[in-house]
Amino acid sequence: MSRTDERGDDEPSLGRLVMLAARRVREARVAAFEPYGLAAHQARAFLVVLRWSAGELRLSRLAERLHIAPRSVTEVVDALEEKGLVRRSPSPTDRRATVVEPTEAGRELGHKLKRGELTGGDSTVFAALTETERGTLTRLLAKVADA
Repeated sequence: MSRTDERGDDEPSLGRLVMLAARRVREARVAAFEPYGLAAHQARAFLVVLRWSAGELRLSRLAERLHIAPRSVTEVVDALEEKGLVRRSPSPTDRRATVVEPTEAGRELGHKLKRGELTGGDSTVFAALTETERGTLTRLLAKVADA
């Protein structure tokens, strides 16, 4: 029985399918980051820090990217800092601002992500799709997200 069948829907709505897929991605990411002691919200923040590692990522911008309050981002960064994955430093362009960047240990974990040793769960969830299908799904979801 598929996950869609267990809900009792003959033809689940597009919205329900998107929610089911999102749940699978979330569950897979939780499982993928658990060995590293990262909760899902910490992993999400860590991934944003990694993506911005070449630039200056202010705490306020991280909060915006995560759609959370600045106070909440402080707590998340505190936890990542305690794990040795990120560090705070004064902004080189604005003395009033603080930036966050990956540490060497954070970069090493980032390299594992890029080499595919740890995929954040995406490859597990989307393994049934061909590369072409994954590309199509990515473009379609980006279009919906940007609408």
